[in-house]
Amino acid sequence: MVLMALFKTRGAAIYGIDAHLIDVEVDMFASGNARDSVMVGMPDVAVRESRERIKSALINSGFGYPNKRITINLAPANVRKEGAGFDLPVAMGILGAMGAVKALDQHIFIGELSLDGAIRPVRGALSIAVCAREQGIANLIVPAENAAEAAVVEGVNVYGVRCLAEVVALLTRPEEFSPAVASRNGHSEGTELAPDFRDVRGQTMAKRALEVAAAGVHNVLMIGPPGSGKPMLAKRLAGILPPLTFEEAIETTKVHSIAGTLGPGAGLLHQRPFRAPHHTISDAGLIGGGAGIPRPGEASLAHNGMLFLDEFPEFPRDVLEMLRQPLEDGSLSIARSAMTLRFPSSFMLVAAMNPCKCGFYGDSTRECRCTPGQIQHYLGKISGPLLDRIDIHVEIPSVPFKELRGVTTAESSAQIRGRVEQARTVQQTRGFYNSRMPARDIRHICALDDAGERTLEMAVRRMGLSARAHDRILKVARTVADLDHSPAVSAKHLAEAVQYRSLDRNYWT
Repeated sequence: MVLMALFKTRGAAIYGIDAHLIDVEVDMFASGNARDSVMVGMPDVAVRESRERIKSALINSGFGYPNKRITINLAPANVRKEGAGFDLPVAMGILGAMGAVKALDQHIFIGELSLDGAIRPVRGALSIAVCAREQGIANLIVPAENAAEAAVVEGVNVYGVRCLAEVVALLTRPEEFSPAVASRNGHSEGTELAPDFRDVRGQTMAKRALEVAAAGVHNVLMIGPPGSGKPMLAKRLAGILPPLTFEEAIETTKVHSIAGTLGPGAGLLHQRPFRAPHHTISDAGLIGGGAGIPRPGEASLAHNGMLFLDEFPEFPRDVLEMLRQPLEDGSLSIARSAMTLRFPSSFMLVAAMNPCKCGFYGDSTRECRCTPGQIQHYLGKISGPLLDRIDIHVEIPSVPFKELRGVTTAESSAQIRGRVEQARTVQQTRGFYNSRMPARDIRHICALDDAGERTLEMAVRRMGLSARAHDRILKVARTVADLDHSPAVSAKHLAEAVQYRSLDRNYWT
């Protein structure tokens, strides 16, 4: 092999949900030895440690390691590089400087090396494939476990490799290798087949409210005593949500790829995410963040899906208040001294809570032991601005014995999902779901007749609704009309929407 003074390869770094190209420059000097080698370009600890992994991997793969002073530069030098995914591009740069491979201008490499030369999977392969396509780079070399995920992106040749020797063989004899093919099998991150609404006894009004919520992607708050079935209903709500569209699947899979929640060999997500964090979660866990480059939290992992918060008032209030921005904008901004990153977080919030600390305030079968002050303190954990951003409030009462033991068969999730999909199809022709309807479009899309205007005026005056609540009532009414196959919003549609806003007045005023 003929030693070359300078060799360049390319890797990629993840910032937010997007990837950015990183040039890896390897300069090998005739004088000095390997002990004087340095790595520059703001690498973190994992990247700096890669030198020892790379050295062992090269030696154990039969390529040897030069006893020369090597300078490795990761450019641009003004942004931090994190993770072990730079192992492979740095190793290829060293091999290039040793003369083992030729110029690699049309290749991006990502992968973590084991000491024996095996290549381990990394996070963010889908984002890096999108970056390669945007930058016009033809070939992407990834660990074999990431190949199905990255191959979803058209216009890029994705090669899955298992060891360093295989990478060199691919570069020297490319005709012997074929690009990976995108898997048609969907992957559902951590979810099994959702339970069926057919199993739910009673709760007719609650099931109707959840159908409306699913049809228009509206946020829901369920209030009821312990044992009334709030988590049971929430889990079944996930079963009536339609599959992700291709565009939604790409963006959702990017978030889960960066978070590392995709399984080995997984392709695109097709089922909408269902996230249910415990109420002890931290603000970074819910919103995202952490040391170094921020990572997505549960609010972003629920993007295009459902975020279920059981025992809603038990979450720290400062954590709940952080949900205001994603509920309003559908995205999150996380600012650090060196950068500000945006994560998508357009999800349907489903919250469940008891009406008081003991759980039986207003229940017809059990006596509440809480004082009025304790009840108000418990309910006061949910602020008015946050409550205003929840479109539908529904009471979940205890199920009477006759309904619990009845033999009447309820509607299945498949039947309800059919109506939900039809309503969403109507909304997609408008360009947005009803819950995300721009304020400028509300007046003409949710136009009311005289009876509807009177109903709305009466509701706003009697219930003291805010301007935000006024808009949300109209959006919910539009969803009810879509489920009713009605081109116009009538007084009966509006009355049902108003009913979904009255419950908070019973408890919070």
